[in-house]
Amino acid sequence: MSDTSLTIENILAPELTLCRTPASSKKRVLEFIAEQVNQQDSSLSETQIFNNLISRERLGSTGIGQGIAIPHCRLEGLDRVVGVLLTLEEGVSFDAIDNQPVDLVFALIVPKEATSEHLELLSQLAEKFNDRGFCDQLRQCTDAQSLYSCMLDGDS
Repeated sequence: MSDTSLTIENILAPELTLCRTPASSKKRVLEFIAEQVNQQDSSLSETQIFNNLISRERLGSTGIGQGIAIPHCRLEGLDRVVGVLLTLEEGVSFDAIDNQPVDLVFALIVPKEATSEHLELLSQLAEKFNDRGFCDQLRQCTDAQSLYSCMLDGDS
């Protein structure tokens, strides 16, 4: 891994920032994430991403409460971290710790070898999403571009 520190800005592409995505279930959200990542990089297996995300969910839900989920997994053969940000049209059940439906999703797909960087990024995300005002701003975005800008400007 390179020395550049992993930041949300480094891993989130505008193409993988999607606003008001329709989804009917947790499974559908994870399938959609895998599809989107595969569309951006066809060398990454949609099936493998989905299976890895599902396997991680089986260990315990990545729904962290207050309508937020941070699904994540490791992927063999990946050479960078991939982030996907979604707001959902309607909240879906995600087995979150507070049993609230999830409508804000930030998925992380990291190289198999990633360790401390991966944890650091998860902690950065959890910290950002702990700010209710910031989450409200994300939820109010009506298009992908404003959502992307809001996610990156959230540091202010």
